[in-house]
Amino acid sequence: MDTLPEAPPSNTPEFTVSEISGAIKRTLESEFGRVRVRGEITELKAYPSGHIYFALKDEGAKIRAIIWRYAVPRLSLRPENGVEVIATGKVSTYGERSDYQLIVDRMEYAGEGALLARVEALRKKLGAEGLFDEARKRPLPLLPRVIGVVSSEKGAVIQDIRTTIARRFPRSVLLWPVPVQGQGAAEQIAAAIEGFSRLPRGIPRPDVLIVARGGGSLEDLMAFNEEIVVRAAAACPIPLISAVGHETDTTLIDFASDRRAPTPTAAAELAVPARAELLAGLAQTAARLLASGQGALDRARLRLSRVEGRMPDLPGLVGAARQRLDDRAERLALAPRALLTRKRAALDAIAHRLPHPRETLAGHRHTLDLLAARAGAALQRMLDRRQTALHRLPDPGARVAGRLREARLRLQGLTARLEGASYQGVLARGFALLRDEAGEPVTHAADVAPGARLSVTLQDGSLDVTADGKTPGGTPPKGRRTPPAQGSLL
Repeated sequence: MDTLPEAPPSNTPEFTVSEISGAIKRTLESEFGRVRVRGEITELKAYPSGHIYFALKDEGAKIRAIIWRYAVPRLSLRPENGVEVIATGKVSTYGERSDYQLIVDRMEYAGEGALLARVEALRKKLGAEGLFDEARKRPLPLLPRVIGVVSSEKGAVIQDIRTTIARRFPRSVLLWPVPVQGQGAAEQIAAAIEGFSRLPRGIPRPDVLIVARGGGSLEDLMAFNEEIVVRAAAACPIPLISAVGHETDTTLIDFASDRRAPTPTAAAELAVPARAELLAGLAQTAARLLASGQGALDRARLRLSRVEGRMPDLPGLVGAARQRLDDRAERLALAPRALLTRKRAALDAIAHRLPHPRETLAGHRHTLDLLAARAGAALQRMLDRRQTALHRLPDPGARVAGRLREARLRLQGLTARLEGASYQGVLARGFALLRDEAGEPVTHAADVAPGARLSVTLQDGSLDVTADGKTPGGTPPKGRRTPPAQGSLL
């Protein structure tokens, strides 16, 4: 058996896989240290453990990257696929796969151009959904009782709002403190906006809401450009004022809010009116009302004076009317006595020409007797004429007897015709009436089955018979094939 030749001796050092992997890791980490890498995020995946794995790419290469769980809350932005960022960290390796990767602990947007492009794309998307329509915006209340503020509890923003409200018209201010930049700020701002509309009982619900923060760079204001914040502002049932940044700064929450204020101080001025201005306006309105009322009274007084000059002397008219009334009352008291006196004088003047009542009664009695005599004579004549007419009428008894004889003759004729048409007359001539068990007349021999029970009616009575199934000629009835029954047809 042949043996393999021994390998020639070599001075090249020999490493294990772990040794060479560790050497490469130490070389990369010591050579590069902390680096800033610019690229577009892709293949982003967040694991339940809290770690985030992704890759950074440009036109010519791609490098894997990791954000450990402890570094995620310290990020100033939320990693998203397609966003160009500058990631800061250190280069390391993963020996089990022979991969090198970037351990990221800080991340920022790669210039304002990328940020503006991202904001503009989101603005077009939400605008197409109608979140920025003017028809959705509501008017602010004139004098709110409680004002809610979503802002940082530190800094000059909340102090400016409180000072402005206390100066213009003191109202209750309810602050929901939130971080206004950095990782997780957008989620807390959106939660605060939604939380104000779901406050439990015992906590007064604000009548108007202010979302505010101070000025800053575009990256500092990015929390107010996040989709979750814009949607929360659009869905808020409380009228909302946005006051983010300075007057030249514009964020997406400004489009979704009901009113936009250039500064937090201006937002407080929009939320409450100036008490001095209200009092001045009330005083001006009261003065105008007083002047208007006084002018109306003066005009009415002038018209009354003019009408008074054209009116007659009312006291004189009333005095003359009262005098006429007294005169009529006096004349009315004397009028009945004067009337009776005149009537009595007229009656005395014609009394001698009036007839005596006894003479008048006697004349009426004589006339009544004449009318009674004439009525009795007329009644007697009428009775005589009626009696004569009755004697001329024929004897009614003879006429009734003749009519009875005629009726009797017609009845006898009808009786004879009825007896001639009756079947009893036919039976008297030797015919018979045949009925089945149901009492129905039998008219055809074919309708009688052999053995059928029949009833025969003659002139002087009825007989019950049984059919034997034969005709007088000795042949069975047509349509019957049953054997003949015992008995005979009488």
